[in-house]
Amino acid sequence: MNGGSPASAVYRRRDFAFFGLARFLMTAAMQVQSVAIGWQIYDMERSALALGLVGLCQFLPMFLLTLPAGELSDRLNQRRVLSASLLLQGLCSALFLGLSLAGVRSAWMFYAVLVLFGAGRGFSGPAGQSLLAFLVPPEKLARGIAINSSIFTTAVIAGPAVGGFVYAYGHAITYSICVGGFLAAAALIAVLGGRRYERPASTITAMARVIEGVRFVRERPVLLGAISLDLFAVLLGGATALLPIFARDILHMGPEGLGLLRSAPAAGAAVVALALAYRPIERGTGFKMFAAVAVFGLATVAFGLSRDFLVSLVALFVLGASDMISVFIRHALVNFGTPDGMRGRVGAVNMLFIGASNELGEFESGFTAALFGTVPAVILGGLGTLGVVAIWMKLFPPLRKVDRLDEVKAV
Repeated sequence: MNGGSPASAVYRRRDFAFFGLARFLMTAAMQVQSVAIGWQIYDMERSALALGLVGLCQFLPMFLLTLPAGELSDRLNQRRVLSASLLLQGLCSALFLGLSLAGVRSAWMFYAVLVLFGAGRGFSGPAGQSLLAFLVPPEKLARGIAINSSIFTTAVIAGPAVGGFVYAYGHAITYSICVGGFLAAAALIAVLGGRRYERPASTITAMARVIEGVRFVRERPVLLGAISLDLFAVLLGGATALLPIFARDILHMGPEGLGLLRSAPAAGAAVVALALAYRPIERGTGFKMFAAVAVFGLATVAFGLSRDFLVSLVALFVLGASDMISVFIRHALVNFGTPDGMRGRVGAVNMLFIGASNELGEFESGFTAALFGTVPAVILGGLGTLGVVAIWMKLFPPLRKVDRLDEVKAV
């Protein structure tokens, strides 16, 4: 550690570097694919509800599989679970490639593959959430989370931008990039080392272990408050699901414009993540999480009201920056407050609330846009997020009063 910054000292660890590269590749592949699928489905159906169904098709298998996947990650090797799930996601990208090359114009076949893709994400989420704590020493965990977040957000920036520009050259190259990204990530995860958790023999059933993980979160108001706050913020403020409509019909841009719009939140998140990697939040963390979610709601409203492309980009940039603050705090609270033997199951609860809620939020956005119109749906979602912040501050005072992250100890 001599002669370098703390951030670079964490990065030099081989397993953390491999994990970071894998996280970049899998996330970038997912973002490229998301741009392509969103544009294809909207081009076929020209319906906000059709875009919402993209999220619903992924949410349903994630909802059913995430908690059992968390128990599986605690009982088996997280590396193998994550690697296998990435192989499945790569297979789904190959199926999208085949459907596109065959000239299929029926959306339901794409929806069917999205269900399978959601199943893969249902297994990858808990395994990926629980793995980081085994790759870095406990004293470097907060900084490792921040660096990992910056890697993630860099991929979320690059992925949509690449997807938007590459999609203009055809389906084959777009989905081929996705297949390569998922397969390379699977190979990197498969060779990870890192600290191992000695799993004690257990006589309780798998279902009882799943319930044990849910009960662990429910009995800790700081964890439950942090996870559920992000759930409702994402559920109500899911403006990104409607970006193909904003790009094509409101801001009058092509797929390149859609790629830039999807990258803007990640650009804001990347700036904050890089800052957190060198100066993590140390004091007033609970209040700062509530403030960040409130800014997220305000930025959502501003985006819904905008008719200028640059103003929309700025609003999405602020949205992503504020979201990264709340994501960092939530992720840190979950990691500091969870013992090794529960990481997979608690990570599964976290992913069920947050990861699956992204897809359910997409469906909610598409459904409300079909009922009230695209712009009113986004504005109402932002206002709803502000309401959730006010209610949660009253419901979860222990979360509001958290000062330092290390106050939340794993027990």
